[in-house]
Amino acid sequence: MECCRRATPGTLLLFLAFLLLSSRTARSEEDRDGLWDAWGPWSECSRTCGGGASYSLRRCLSSQSCEGRNIRYRTCSNVDCPPEAGDFRAQQCSAHNDVKHHGQFYEWLPVSNDPDNPCSLKCQAKGTTLVVELAPKVLDGTRCYTESLDMCISGLCQIVGCDHQLGSTAKEDNCGVCNGDGSTCRLVRGQYKSQLSATKLDDTVVAIPYGSRHIRLVLKGPDHLYLETKTLQGAKGENSLSSAGTFLVDNSSVDFQKLPDKEILRMAGPLTADFIVKIRNLGPTDSTVQFIFYQPIIHRWRETDFFPCSATCGGGYQLTSAECYDLRSNRVVADQYCHYYPENIKPKPKLQECNLDPCPASDGYKQIMPYDLYHPLPRWEATPWTACSSSCGGGIQSRAVSCVEEDIQGHVTSVEEWKCMYTPKMPIAQPCNIFDCPKWLAQEWSPCTVTCGQGLRYRVVLCIDHRGMHTGGCSPKTKPHIKEECIIPTPCYKPKEKLPVEAKLPWYKQAQELEEGAAVSEEPSFIPDAWSACTVTCGVGTQVRIVRCQVLLSFSQSVADLPVDECEGPKPASQRACYAGPCHGEIPEFSPDGTDGLFGGLQDFDELYDWEYEGFTKCSESCGGGVQEAVVSCLNKQSREPADENLCVTNRRPPQLLKSCNLDPCPARWEIGKWSPCSLTCGVGLQTRDVFCSHLLSREMNETVILADELCHQPKPSTVQACNRFNCPPAWYPAQWQLCSRTCGGGVQKREVLCKQRMADGSFLELPETFCSASKPASQQACKKDDCPSEWLLSEWTECSTSCGEGTQTRSAICRKVLKTGISTVVNSTLCPPLPFSSSIRPCMLATCARPGRPSTKHSPHIAAARKVYIQTRRQRKLHFVVGGSAYLLPKTAVVLRCPARRFRKQLITWEKDGRHLASSAHVTVAPFGYLKIHRLQPSDAGVYTCSAGPAREQFVIKLLAGGRKLGARPLSPRSGEEAPAQDSAERNASSEEDRAAEQALLHLPFALVAEQRRLDDILRNLSQQPEELRDLHSKHLVAQLAQEIFRRPAERPDALPKASARGAPAAAPPPKHVSGFSGALRTPPSSAGEAGPGSRRPQRKPSILRKISAAQQLSASEVVTHLGQTVALASGTLSVLLHCEAVGHPRPTISWARNGEEVQFGDRILLQPDDSLQILAPVEADVGFYTCNATNILGYDSVSIAVTLAGKPLVKTSRMTVVNTEKPDITVDIGSTIKTVQGVNVTINCQVAGVPEAEVTWFRNKSKLGFPYPLHEGSLLLTNVSSSDQGLYSCRAANVRGELTESTQLLILDPPQVPTQLEDIRALLSATGPNLPSVLTSPLGTQLVLDPGNSALLGCPIKGHPVPNITWFHGGQPVASVTGLTHHILAAGQILHVANLSGGSQGEFSCLAQNEAGMLMQKATVVIQDYWWSVDRLATCSASCGNRGVQQPRLRCLLNSTEVSPAHCAGKARPAVQPIACNRRDCPSRWMVTSWSACTRSCGGGVQTRRVTCQKLKASGISTPVSNDMCTQLAKRPVDTQACNQQLCVEWAFSSWGQCNGPCIGPHLAVQHRQVFCQTRDGITLPSEQCSALPRPVSTQNCWTEACSVHWRVSLWTLCTATCGNYGFQSRRVECVHVRTNKAVPEHLCSWGPRPANWQRCNITPCENMECRDTTRYCEKVKQLKLCQLSQFKSRCCGTCGKA
Repeated sequence: MECCRRATPGTLLLFLAFLLLSSRTARSEEDRDGLWDAWGPWSECSRTCGGGASYSLRRCLSSQSCEGRNIRYRTCSNVDCPPEAGDFRAQQCSAHNDVKHHGQFYEWLPVSNDPDNPCSLKCQAKGTTLVVELAPKVLDGTRCYTESLDMCISGLCQIVGCDHQLGSTAKEDNCGVCNGDGSTCRLVRGQYKSQLSATKLDDTVVAIPYGSRHIRLVLKGPDHLYLETKTLQGAKGENSLSSAGTFLVDNSSVDFQKLPDKEILRMAGPLTADFIVKIRNLGPTDSTVQFIFYQPIIHRWRETDFFPCSATCGGGYQLTSAECYDLRSNRVVADQYCHYYPENIKPKPKLQECNLDPCPASDGYKQIMPYDLYHPLPRWEATPWTACSSSCGGGIQSRAVSCVEEDIQGHVTSVEEWKCMYTPKMPIAQPCNIFDCPKWLAQEWSPCTVTCGQGLRYRVVLCIDHRGMHTGGCSPKTKPHIKEECIIPTPCYKPKEKLPVEAKLPWYKQAQELEEGAAVSEEPSFIPDAWSACTVTCGVGTQVRIVRCQVLLSFSQSVADLPVDECEGPKPASQRACYAGPCHGEIPEFSPDGTDGLFGGLQDFDELYDWEYEGFTKCSESCGGGVQEAVVSCLNKQSREPADENLCVTNRRPPQLLKSCNLDPCPARWEIGKWSPCSLTCGVGLQTRDVFCSHLLSREMNETVILADELCHQPKPSTVQACNRFNCPPAWYPAQWQLCSRTCGGGVQKREVLCKQRMADGSFLELPETFCSASKPASQQACKKDDCPSEWLLSEWTECSTSCGEGTQTRSAICRKVLKTGISTVVNSTLCPPLPFSSSIRPCMLATCARPGRPSTKHSPHIAAARKVYIQTRRQRKLHFVVGGSAYLLPKTAVVLRCPARRFRKQLITWEKDGRHLASSAHVTVAPFGYLKIHRLQPSDAGVYTCSAGPAREQFVIKLLAGGRKLGARPLSPRSGEEAPAQDSAERNASSEEDRAAEQALLHLPFALVAEQRRLDDILRNLSQQPEELRDLHSKHLVAQLAQEIFRRPAERPDALPKASARGAPAAAPPPKHVSGFSGALRTPPSSAGEAGPGSRRPQRKPSILRKISAAQQLSASEVVTHLGQTVALASGTLSVLLHCEAVGHPRPTISWARNGEEVQFGDRILLQPDDSLQILAPVEADVGFYTCNATNILGYDSVSIAVTLAGKPLVKTSRMTVVNTEKPDITVDIGSTIKTVQGVNVTINCQVAGVPEAEVTWFRNKSKLGFPYPLHEGSLLLTNVSSSDQGLYSCRAANVRGELTESTQLLILDPPQVPTQLEDIRALLSATGPNLPSVLTSPLGTQLVLDPGNSALLGCPIKGHPVPNITWFHGGQPVASVTGLTHHILAAGQILHVANLSGGSQGEFSCLAQNEAGMLMQKATVVIQDYWWSVDRLATCSASCGNRGVQQPRLRCLLNSTEVSPAHCAGKARPAVQPIACNRRDCPSRWMVTSWSACTRSCGGGVQTRRVTCQKLKASGISTPVSNDMCTQLAKRPVDTQACNQQLCVEWAFSSWGQCNGPCIGPHLAVQHRQVFCQTRDGITLPSEQCSALPRPVSTQNCWTEACSVHWRVSLWTLCTATCGNYGFQSRRVECVHVRTNKAVPEHLCSWGPRPANWQRCNITPCENMECRDTTRYCEKVKQLKLCQLSQFKSRCCGTCGKA
């Protein structure tokens, strides 16, 4: 709070003395008489802030009164008060709050802006209407008015300007700049109309940037305004403008008024933040907002200080520059920001001399930067064009162009041309006067001068220039004659005249006058003036005229007079006789001789005035037939001046004479439509218009025909043009949305939104966001608004379950789902994928536990597993098992699995099934203490169960016996869709008998059999490989025999099995000893399996080979007997191998054998036994392989293989065939084959392996191991829906302990021939093969190519496929090679067919056939040989609708296959002769005919011109006759015959007398003097100069002699050089302008008429020894900043810095 000072008695006296002063100003005055003492010191300021007053006193030293004032004032403390200081007038009012007024205390508030006494302290009691003057004067420095800088001093209001000076009238401009010109801001005015809706309740009206002033917005309508702000520091705010009044928003004063129908918002400014004015939708109707404010130009040019001097001594130079400055951020920005404002004018650099002191003598460099580097660049300069070499018909004019350079004094010198080559050189020659030369034009002959016999006729011959104007300049030698004889065939009835009768005066005079007319040309010629008036008023007198020899100067377009002898030819007469009529009624007497001498025997003296023809009017039409009318005027026969028509005898007026003109049909011309609206409102848009070539057939019928563009010879007007080429206002330009931040559950995607301005050249200028007033589009939005799939959310791991040793850690898991709203919710755990055990429990290891008395030992968890195999033989409700083995169980059995863990907490045991975490459910119970219960086994329960106790894991495998008898493993089923035929009765009997035996055996077995796993491998494999139709038959036997095999004691023999199973041994070939009874029991006698009794009828049945289980082979056995499906390992002691093959079927199958796919060749060593068994004696290594038994009958076949290996080494069944598939959806091959197939096929590659022990199969693709997701099944690899990415080499590796073997299959994906989607390659190939040849691409549907005879063409066959298709070309269904008369070449591997010299026989269909292993594709194209011919068609429209000139031209068309084409195609064909046919030869309807307008009666000041309007009727004979005006009035309105002309004022140039000779010097003793030249009317009224621009302007300057210009340049001696070597040595001298007589220096501009001598020059230009690259001046950073490094002078001087640039 500012302190209030009390006035002392001394100051009151001073104030009283001040009141006596008459002036309001406080400015001190100068001493008038020296009686005053000096002014005293300034007093303390009346205020500490906000603007106060200070005074100074002086005393009068005289005993009398002194004139003037003894006190003066000034302002002080002109800094703004802090916001908390409050109002100064309010402080003074509040000082009276503790003083009673009429016995009562009040809280006083200030009353401001009192118009009567603004400097009294008036206050109002708060809450009342009481206003009291508490003091007659406010303290000094108090503002008179709230909105003014004027302040009260000693009770009087003193004027204070914006410069805070008393008495100053300086005012702030609209931008807030004191005494400013308003150039630092711009007026923004606009209107906003709301377009709000229920979904868009708010909108932005306008953004008002920081620093704006004088803001006013008026809203009209039901809506409401509110404000949003953003400070420069980024702080945002909002004000709802809920109530009217004046308040602060971000330290800016806001005045808001709310009226019933509108809102008014005012802000004086300057704004301290960016204000965004918004509108809120409150009513059903739209609102409008008008706004106006002054926006500061925040980017302005700022002139820099002078750069350092270019030299430290001896005279240097320094420059300024300009930089663009951002007033908001107080930093320098790129120049483009300042270029945005047209008001910004970049300051030009300033140059000044510096460091002019001479340098001390020294060697080496001086710090110098030659100033001439700032000179303008060299430029081209041209002399004026020379005169044209020809005045017409096309000439040439030239000029000299040279490269010049200007130094700092403005002296221009010529330099080498290469210095200017950075810009194009100006042309040195150009054509000129390309218009046609004038030529003679003869008019039609007049009627003969006689009506019978021989007479004369005349015609008018005019010299017409290229503009159609009558001028001079034609050669007299080529002028056509104007007179000739004529004979009228009518005989005369009087003596025939010997000589032709001369023409009457009008025709002869017309020809004579037109002949005498001459115009000034570029050749010297005689130019006569008009004849003077006759010297007498009656009788015979004389006329004179002036004849000059003149020439036209083409360069200045002025006329010059020449001596007479410069003009060739006879000089026209300058005097002639004239007759002015008879005097005082006397009858003229004349003799024929005298008459002939005076008038040439041609003139009658009957009348002084007579009618005459004066040429013809301008043709009414430029083409298509127009009319010209002979101009008839009443003339004075002597003076040849036009006279009033009343002076001529009306009945002697010659008849109206019309002639047709411009009868040629109108040429084709361009018809132009209107421009379309511009495509863009700013920037640079495009406009289009229709332009077409048309031809006017008949003007009468107004019939127009549209033609091809080629028929219009003029250049076609453009159909497109740029428009709206001005800068757009800044606007928001959003970029593309980025990817969503989440894939589901509601994410966010962002984009960049920039404020840009589209410039007039189409480019974009990026601007700060404050430049865009519209609301900014959203830069982010929600996306992926759909629910996420459920997922596990895991907690943190718990602490280790033990404090030492090994323990476990657990963590909980909840099933979570992220909804589309982004909210997470917990859902049922069944909705989440199975959770692996390792995800929820893990072991942990701490320090080893120490037991008292003995060292600690580490014990990890252990599971006591039982390595057993369980086979369920009959139904039972529940079975208990221990993990570690496997079980083959019947469905609907309850199973309890126990996991006996040691050294582990039973509660932490977890279970998994097939690798997935197992949790309790209605079907499976995970019990504590390591138990798992499965209620009623289902097929889906088969799998691998794993129990985990920390790091210890054990498995248990459960498989189901299907139907109570079959194993649950997946069998190799026969082909689907084939039903097994019913068993015959013998088989049925045998089967039932065996079933009973097997069931009897099972009765004596326990509920489940237990065996070691190794002993069951081969047995179970054979069990799973039984054919579908035999499984039910033998499953009971298998289980029973399996049980017997497992539980027999070692002492038991094979023949101890029940007899029910022993009767299967054949009688003919009893099994050897080494064959176990288990396998022997599976055999069926051939009589029961394959044959029927004689009298029985058995149903037919396809073959089926019995799969039997043999005993395990002993490698030491010398004889090996086995069944199919087994593996035989040849050892060194093997002497014989017997392979059994038994098959059933009806008819009985035929057995054949093959090895590795090839038929077995029987011999001494390889024998076929009677039971179809195959025996190999003394096997060798060559016998190794897969032996296949094939059983065949008429219903089908069956085959089973058995492998024979060498000492158990791996063996792979292979095939070496190539399989090509183009149709089947599935193919199966053995490894080793080559597969070629189309895409989308399921491919199965079998890898059947054998070996002892069984070999493990591993698959590879392109030598890389295959893993997921390729499905493998029993060694086979299944590739589903193969594509080109599956192509490769697939390898199967079989390995066991005895070795390994790898076989491979190559998979090739075939791509049938097809048309590629992209044709650019084939088109480029066609273009490269024959750039100028016509070409066409074939297609499956066919294409067409039309050619001329004899042409060549390229046909392309676009094709793709794998392997690359082979292409064959056909013509007319035959291969092109066999077509006679067809010249062709096949190129580009068949893709292109080049056919040459095509004729009619060559046309037709060409086709290309593309083939590969995957298929074929035929494409075709038709070649048509065209021919052109002329056709005479219907007649064209008549050229006229009436009269005698109507003709019809038969239409001649160029046809191609009955289609009209351009006539250019028929240029070589014979054109038929066509003759025009007369048409429409009938009388025309009456119509108005008008003549050309007459000359204006006055050349200026307003005149009148007339023309003749007559009603004419054109007859069929071609004669036009006048008719009654009424006949035309019925058809058309009568044209006007009078109009005003030459309305412009009559003006002339006027000038003053010459002024004094004191202008600029232009030479020795020569200066320039001036005079005023102005335009005025003839009445003396001054007009703008433009009004007289058509008249030659008098000169306003001329040279004059003056002594003041007797000056010249004087130079001193050169200074020492600034460098001893290098390229930058420099020396200077003094150059000054001095007067010749006084030898005194005068201003240099007086010598500017002569070149100023150079005041500096280079010196000591020799290389220095030290040539290293380094900076040799300290100003190199400035050089780099000014981008001067490309100049060689700087580049070498600042070598180091510029090298880094």
